[in-house]
Parts: sequence; C-alpha cells; structure tokens
Amino acid sequence: MAIDNAAILAELDSDQLAVVKAITGPVCVIAGAGTGKTRVITNRIAYAINAGVTDPTKVLALTFTAKAAGEMRARLRALGISNASARTFHSAALKQLLYFWPYAFGGQFPSLLTTKSGFISQAITRAEVAIPAQVNALREIASEIEWAKVLEISPDEYVESALGAGRTLRIPNNKPDKANFEDISKVYQAYETLKQQERAIDFEDVLLLTVGMLEEDRDVRERVRDQYRYLTVDEYQDVSPLQQRLLNLWLGNRDDICVVGDAAQTIYSFAGASSAFLLGFTTRFPNAQVIRLSRGYRSTPEIIGTANAILRQGGMIGEHSHELASMNEHGAKPEIAKFDSNAGEANYIAKKISELRAKSGEHVEVAILTRTNAQLDIFERELRSAGIESQIKSSEKFFERIDVRDAMRVIRSASVLPTEGGNWYDDLVAVLRPFGDTDYVHAFLALAKSMQESMEDSATTLRTYLRELEDRAEQNNPPTLPGVVLSTLHAAKGLEWDHVFLAGVSDGILPMGNDVEEERRLFYVGLTRAKNQLHLSYSGTPSPFLSGIN
Repeated sequence: MAIDNAAILAELDSDQLAVVKAITGPVCVIAGAGTGKTRVITNRIAYAINAGVTDPTKVLALTFTAKAAGEMRARLRALGISNASARTFHSAALKQLLYFWPYAFGGQFPSLLTTKSGFISQAITRAEVAIPAQVNALREIASEIEWAKVLEISPDEYVESALGAGRTLRIPNNKPDKANFEDISKVYQAYETLKQQERAIDFEDVLLLTVGMLEEDRDVRERVRDQYRYLTVDEYQDVSPLQQRLLNLWLGNRDDICVVGDAAQTIYSFAGASSAFLLGFTTRFPNAQVIRLSRGYRSTPEIIGTANAILRQGGMIGEHSHELASMNEHGAKPEIAKFDSNAGEANYIAKKISELRAKSGEHVEVAILTRTNAQLDIFERELRSAGIESQIKSSEKFFERIDVRDAMRVIRSASVLPTEGGNWYDDLVAVLRPFGDTDYVHAFLALAKSMQESMEDSATTLRTYLRELEDRAEQNNPPTLPGVVLSTLHAAKGLEWDHVFLAGVSDGILPMGNDVEEERRLFYVGLTRAKNQLHLSYSGTPSPFLSGIN
C-alpha cells in the first residue's frame, strides 16, 4: 500500500497538485526542464493506487533510459509501491517477448545483440562495398539502420527514404551521400541476412517482433492489455512511430493514459523520434486534460532566463513548450568565454574546475558537455594533466567491472545477516571498508545515502539496498561515480549538475548538420542541465545560438 495521501500531496505547487489528482486519463502534461515531472508522475501513480483507480500490478510506466526508469522505480518504492512496473520501451517489450515466445513463436529465443558493430563489420565485407570498417563509420551505419528500422523502412526502400528525409552522413570517404546511401542499403540487407543466419535479433527487432506478436495473436494481445491497464509515458516528445504503434497495441481502445513531454526538448528526430504524437494528443483524445508545469526547481533564475531566451530565439514558445519561472534564489550570470584554439579552451576549463574544486570540495557536481564524442578527448587529457579525476559517460559498464562484482558479492552476503546496532548504512560502510577509497565505493555510499534520505527508515534495509543495486545492474543504470562527468549533449538528457561547462559552442559544431531547429533544441537541453552555474565557451567563430544570450 502506498503511503498516505497527505505525504503524497505535500510540498506540491498548484500545477503539480493538479497533475497528481488527475488520476484518470487521458492526461497530457507539458513539463519544462527541471519542473519536477518525475516526482509528479510517480506521486500520481501512488495517489491513483490509494484511490483504488488501479492496482500497482496493473501499472506500466514507460520512459527512454534505464537511468530514468530506475529513478522512477526508486521513487515508487519510496512511496511504498514495490510492484509497479517502470521500464524503457525496449525493456517492457523484451519482457513480454521472452514470456510469450514459446507460445507465439516456438523454439529457442534468439540471441540478443547488445551492439551492432561486429555484425555490421561482417556485413560490409559480405556486401563488398568500399566503406572503411572504422569505429566512426560503423557507428554511422548503425545509426542509419536504427533510423530505418524504427520507421519500418526496408533495405530496398532505404536510399529513396534517406534522400527524401535529407539525411546527412559523416563517413570518412569522399563519396557523395547518395553513393554512400546505396552502399549502406547493401550493408543493411547483408546485416539482416546475417542476423537470420545466426539466429540473432537487435533491439529494434525486439519492438518489431513484439508489435507483430500483439497484432497477430489476439489471445496474447488481450492478456497483455489485461496485465497493464494504467499507462504513463515520460518524455513523450521522443516517441518513434514504431514505439507509438506498440503503445497503441498496449492501450487498445482504452484512454487511461498519461503522457508527459516538452516539444522544446525534442532532440532525437535524427533517430526517428517525432513530437507529432505529443502535438496531436488532444486531437486523438479531445477530452484530454492538459496541464502545464512551468515552475522550474532545478536552475537559478539566471540560467532559466538564458534558456528562455533560446526558446524565444527559435520561436519555440507555444502550446507544447513554454517559458519557465525559476523558484530558486538568484545566482551568477552565465559566463561566455572566447578562445583562439580548442587547446586554450580546454586548458581554461581545467583551471576553472581546479579552482572550483579547491573552493567547494572535490565532490562538487561538475560536467563538461560537448556536441560530439570526439570533442571530449581533449578535455579528458587536460583534466588528467591537472590531476582531476573524470569519467566519460557510457564508457565501461559499471556493473561488469570485476571489483564492482566483488563488492556486490560482499554486500549480498552481509544482507542476510542481522543488522548490528540497528543501522544498515553503518553496516554497509563496514563491509565496504576493505575495498578502500575507490570510485565505486564512493558511488555505492552516495546511492545508499540518497536512499536513506528519500525513504522512511522502516522501509530501508541492506536487503532493500541490495535489491536496488541488482535492479540497476539489470537495467545498466549505475550509481553516480565521483569526478567530473564528460558527456555529449544527447547523453546528458535527463541529467543535472551543479556546474555545467558547455564547451565548443562554435559555428559549424553547434549547430551541426541541416536541422538547425533540432540543434537549437539540443542547445536548450544542454543549458537546462545546470543547477547553479553555467559556463559557455567556444573557439573561433561563435555559434549563432549565442547571439540570443545577453
């Protein structure tokens, strides 16, 4: 049973309160960056359970990253709900596909590709095309295949579709895009053939197969619809046509759905995402409640003012995105620094971070954000030269590290023993002490402290903590490691830091490609990751986006 309603409704503003109390669908929440949407939608689920509108086992909350899904599950547990399902689209589809595979398809479940690069490299050889099997080229081809598959574009249709969509490629050869599209079409076909021969599927296949299963098998479809009757979709502006098709199958002719999104944060159009479903929600559901969250609780008025300026600059203020008002105290005005070279920019940022850590402590939250992965290398080197620990987001998988697995084994053993002195956190500190002052120990303890602060003492034990870790391991959602975070703007979506250095804001880099408006939205997302201080920098010619900032 969820905690009492008084606790669920406590400290909510009037708009947030309206969302939480709108417990029957359809509901559309337009939520700007840092407006507390995750708290609101999880509290809404808890409030609905208390009201008897739904059973927790009938809840399916969908989002786009393992980290976001993990945060939703943690918040639901803090509200006393441990058996509601909060997953990514792919995770939810995979769970259903695995369960019904023997019934719907028969035979052994295929192997699931966690990365496409190996198969794509083989496909290039089979297709006999002149594409260098370099990391950047493989990544580019993988992105094109993923785009085609989420839009259900076959290899034969790919060239015409890519030309019609104005796709651009960054493949290290001198061929025109049309010639590369033709080569990719051949690689795409060879890739699909290779998967069939090896009885393998990729993550896009998971969605396609689940859609096919639900469309073709009425019994399976009805069983799934009976299982999940209360749907919530976060980051709805990033839904692809294939994901929307799957969502329609889950929903059926019901309207008990709540979607949350912000058109100003649509940054995955290149991957097939479309804000059209958010924009057209009230057309599909004319009786939908539309509620806007416009009070920002993440960033200072100065940072939000800068973000609002970018919204105005791009004409992005409208029915599905709006200016925010900061609820926080005033802070420093965002800084804009110009440099003659990338090296000078990196050196300056490393010095600024050194000064910041000397003043505020080593554990202050700092991130350097760039448009591309390649830009991060120079910052990593400069930080290393300055003796500053850093981590590139999405590098080595945290839970696959041997030292991390050893530590979890010890935590698992300790979780079955009685708590000494009545404090599970002290027990955790004790069992981790032999592992020393390492990054993962700091990460484990920071997560434990966060759980201790967010959950009632009676609801938290070492076993509860272990379940959280195991849940995160399953979803590849690691706790936050210490050190400066290095991340691309896309990978930073949904995250936040006290201090953000948005580097390389130069013409030709940001914006990059033909879709200037999507790049502007990407810039907006980067700005709104900062809580207390925002630093903008560039070398050479400034990005035209900076002209909107005073």
